[in-house]
Amino acid sequence: MSLTFQSDDAVIQPRKGKNDPTLGPDVLMVVISQDLERLSKLKPMDRFDLGFFRIFRSKDQTRGSFALTGPFLGAPQAVMVMEKIIALGAKRICVFGWCGSLQPDLKIGDIVIPLHSIAEEGTSRHYPIGNSKPGTDQGLNRILERALEQEGLPYRKGTVWTTDAPYQETASKVKTYRRKEVLAVEMEMSALMTVAIYRSVKLSGLLVVSDELFDLKWHKGFSSPLFKKRCEQAGNLLVRLFEDQGS
Repeated sequence: MSLTFQSDDAVIQPRKGKNDPTLGPDVLMVVISQDLERLSKLKPMDRFDLGFFRIFRSKDQTRGSFALTGPFLGAPQAVMVMEKIIALGAKRICVFGWCGSLQPDLKIGDIVIPLHSIAEEGTSRHYPIGNSKPGTDQGLNRILERALEQEGLPYRKGTVWTTDAPYQETASKVKTYRRKEVLAVEMEMSALMTVAIYRSVKLSGLLVVSDELFDLKWHKGFSSPLFKKRCEQAGNLLVRLFEDQGS
């Protein structure tokens, strides 16, 4: 018995469920659970548990309305979250997360704005975008740059390396990408950039350097006071920006 497929449409489509919240256009996707919980306490927010991730939506839907969502790890889960929040109304999305530095002048606690990504994950290839080159939105990036400069927070912008396999960040790859001036490694951005183009939404990202790999040794900064301070500063800045966008 042969099967004949009549369409390339996905069998499972992201949709708004009966009890799902409606979201405004501005959503901050927060990768790390502890960052999400802290940011959700900065202002009154309603909480919605969607099983494998959470949504926090401003209680005041008339002024500065926006939503936080997360946590997630890796491209498949990140894309599932992104697909869902787009179905709920998201149109301008910023990703707030961590990354590992590949450059000697990019240290723990520094901030990265991803512009493009080298895709070594398996999710983005399922989203055909033709000849479009995945990247973040230039207009949203300029807003982030101005805000960081006003706060006096140093940042770099450029290409990141997205991988599904953090325990296979080999010395040869680190050296190759360091030589090509790739700034950092993380686990989600290339897939999210691709889906943003596929779904016609705007995407930006702000990543804090949590660890360093550039000298082929792993230098962890997760407990560094500077790293913790920068996560707090960057997260607070994003919340203020999203409030201003919604006002």
